[in-house]
Amino acid sequence: MNRPLWLLALCQGLFLTNNVTFIAINGLVGLSMAPLGWMATLPVMGYVVGGALSTSLVAKTQQRFGRKRSFQLGLLVALGSALLCAYAAVHKDFWLLCFATVVAGYYNANANLYRFAAAELSAPAAREKAVSLVMAGGLMGAVLGPNLAAQTKSLTQVPFAGAYLALAVVALIALAVMALIDFPPPPAKQDHSEGRPLSAIMRQPTFIVAAATGALGFGVMNLLMAATPIAMQQCGLPFGDAALVLEWHVIGMFAPGFFTGHLIKRFGTLPIMGVGVALYAGCIAVALSGVDLHQFLIALFLLGVGWNFLFTGSTTLSLETYTPQEKDRAQGALNFFVFAVLAASSLASGILVTTSGWTWLNYGSVAPVALVAASLLWLAYLRKKLASQRI
Repeated sequence: MNRPLWLLALCQGLFLTNNVTFIAINGLVGLSMAPLGWMATLPVMGYVVGGALSTSLVAKTQQRFGRKRSFQLGLLVALGSALLCAYAAVHKDFWLLCFATVVAGYYNANANLYRFAAAELSAPAAREKAVSLVMAGGLMGAVLGPNLAAQTKSLTQVPFAGAYLALAVVALIALAVMALIDFPPPPAKQDHSEGRPLSAIMRQPTFIVAAATGALGFGVMNLLMAATPIAMQQCGLPFGDAALVLEWHVIGMFAPGFFTGHLIKRFGTLPIMGVGVALYAGCIAVALSGVDLHQFLIALFLLGVGWNFLFTGSTTLSLETYTPQEKDRAQGALNFFVFAVLAASSLASGILVTTSGWTWLNYGSVAPVALVAASLLWLAYLRKKLASQRI
């Protein structure tokens, strides 16, 4: 870890503070203002839809302006969108809140590239550890996000408007930190036509599995996490309990970052991702066993650790599939797949939890988890077959 990596990890923590606070409050604010109950998670969906719509634009700004200026632009969008969310909450304008979260999605798409930038700030032999450790910076968001939501809930007369104002301050702090980071210069030649076309990159089995596991793993995590505050409210549990569950969930997401890179180095990427799938299965089993506080807490903690293993692994896999000249196209495509699945899971989360309940929401998670497992087995088979042919 060098100074720029520590600072980037801090930016990751501030980004996750924004994300976790949004998850904690957007569904509840949406539920209080939505014309129909199933629309409650539309503000959550707006955040990821905005991210999906922004992936191409973010790739272009990264290519034209470089890492630092593009990241700073994302933080300025985070500042403006947080203020707009606060205005929408005060005036009880549901559709303006949805629009503001779509705008905030640009920041989401931008900051999701921090993990790729981490690999560029380290020696090639240490890039798995760099990715893992910068993602561990999200541990700050695990603690700060839920507590920020809980402590600022009643800061103003309008519930949660103060939380949005607090996120504007978080964006300002992140801008100050980002100003201190010096990123390496981009490759000398930035001609978009250089390297393979995106279609050729995307046909690689490793890219297919990296994209599928990253998107589906993130989608299942989002499906359950976005619904948790609403499900707990439906079960009669107070918001303080929901904040506690989300805190431990995000600790599970990012605390393993201090050692996931070491595990991948020692045991390989696919085995660690397989453990992530097993943890997802454990989460679903615990969630289906009951709706007491400890069951929500254990299930969401397992979900968080499983996500860390899957997402760190998928990011590490993706690094094998493109050259520096191809990175903007490849990373933009990877982020698009993630955000497209997140958008679908956010909408499904609100519909399922308000119409079918927490139990059927968990049953619905089984199929995508099975697909992730199947894709890992397929890639392991292909690699074993290739290794035997070389012998």
